[in-house]
Amino acid sequence: VQLVESGGDSVQAGGSLRLSCVVSGSTYRPYCMGWFRQTPGKEREGVAVEEGDGTFTYADSVKGRFTASKDNTKNTLYLQMSNLNPEDTAMYYCASERCAAVTGLDLLGWQGYWGQGTQVTVS
Repeated sequence: VQLVESGGDSVQAGGSLRLSCVVSGSTYRPYCMGWFRQTPGKEREGVAVEEGDGTFTYADSVKGRFTASKDNTKNTLYLQMSNLNPEDTAMYYCASERCAAVTGLDLLGWQGYWGQGTQVTVS
């Protein structure tokens, strides 16, 4: 299984970006996906994760600004980010996990597959 993120870039505060994560290879069925981010010296944190019912749970810091979506026909997860601020600067990772194992934004519930990350820089 391979997860490949794309779409990271350097943008000015107030700008927007759309991240994508494509899953290839055999994976769990059903599987949930999520977005996480990490800055140097800090723990990786959940940003937007899919729950077993197909809805997404968001971190408080991104509610109202970020929207996650998933296209099962393309095995792709998206993260539309708007009104970006410098605190959003991080490496963004996507993850895939059995939906039965997912525990919301808690990283412990995401022990499956991870991508290599895509850098988002907001200045």
